Amino acid sequence: MELEAVGNLGMHIILSKLGPSDVASVSCVGKIFHVWASDDSLWAKFCSFDLELFSPLDPHGNPAPSFKAAYLAWREAFAMYPWSLVIRAKRCWSKLKSWLAVNFPEVLPTLRDGASEAEIDEFENSMKVKLPLPTRLLYRFCDGQELPNEEFNGSFPSTLLASATHSEKIFLLNCSTGQLFVGTRNLADGEMLPCVPDTLISLVHESKGSEQQDAMLLWLEEHGRRLHDGTIKVRQEGKIRSINLFPEHPPLCSSAITNGVKVRASAAFVPEFSNLQDESEKFLFAYSIRMSLSPSGCVINGMKFSSCQLYWRHWTICANDAVVSIVNGEAVIGKFPLLHPGEDEFVYESFTPQPCSQGSIEGSFTFVPGRLADPKGDPFEVEVARFPLQLPDYIF
Repeated sequence: MELEAVGNLGMHIILSKLGPSDVASVSCVGKIFHVWASDDSLWAKFCSFDLELFSPLDPHGNPAPSFKAAYLAWREAFAMYPWSLVIRAKRCWSKLKSWLAVNFPEVLPTLRDGASEAEIDEFENSMKVKLPLPTRLLYRFCDGQELPNEEFNGSFPSTLLASATHSEKIFLLNCSTGQLFVGTRNLADGEMLPCVPDTLISLVHESKGSEQQDAMLLWLEEHGRRLHDGTIKVRQEGKIRSINLFPEHPPLCSSAITNGVKVRASAAFVPEFSNLQDESEKFLFAYSIRMSLSPSGCVINGMKFSSCQLYWRHWTICANDAVVSIVNGEAVIGKFPLLHPGEDEFVYESFTPQPCSQGSIEGSFTFVPGRLADPKGDPFEVEVARFPLQLPDYIF
């Protein structure tokens, strides 16, 4: 009776502070302990924490009779993997899919279901490779992306991976080291860049007590982090939507407002067009300039104007701290954008090669109030605050 009273009062609280393995051990102590340890609210907590499951579903997405049954089904289905690694891979894909559901739902149907162990074995045998354990797990949860031919229609398809250009990138996974590489312009000569810092990759034997990880898992986890914190976002160009690599937050994205004109600017490294064999133009960076006019319009010396138009650009491009180029010229990409209050940002993108992996761009635009054909006042300078050109730790 005393034991039952203790259970009714506090055993649930005690068990809720234990992990699934400890709760399973408690259930073996005796009949009443088995009842306590079978409380499905406990297993709902374990499913939520480990697997981010909020309804009892097995690994195939089928309903399970209870959260306990669902949890045990997951453990059994992935018994050949370290459980902590299963949790990481599951969370990685859950994070990506949850972001897509809110921000880019049209991509979700293109993601394939997970591959079976037999399918992965067949792939390894045909390719004569052994996938790193984390990569193998990632494929268990999602077997890549399938883009039907009709999605192309001569335009860039909606993909899960981010881009700075509409060019093709080629990624290669070294199954021995676990490192992921991306090809440069000289990929035919074997020139590649690591996508993840080597210091973060640790392929060790599980018997040593360290969790295996590889670049593929780290890379996708970082991609999910950047999407969720808003570092990168979806971009729409006409009817085409894609994930944009140009950073949206400082310090990688600069922002300045001059006389009501706001200019945001950031850059992204473009590995597929970089040439490490060219000492003067090793690294190619794409940069994005976004300009808009505040709702109150253009304000100069206390006077308000309902529009302004770009006439001239001035750039100072540095490699490290040395000026390598000063650019002056009319327009941007041959256009003279006319800004009105409340309109979407005018966006233009260009490229600059660099001899080193660190640099910066800053400068200004010359605008006229009104229109170039009908100016309402004197030209004025609009600041483009310095933004960095830098080889990132993670390359996408």
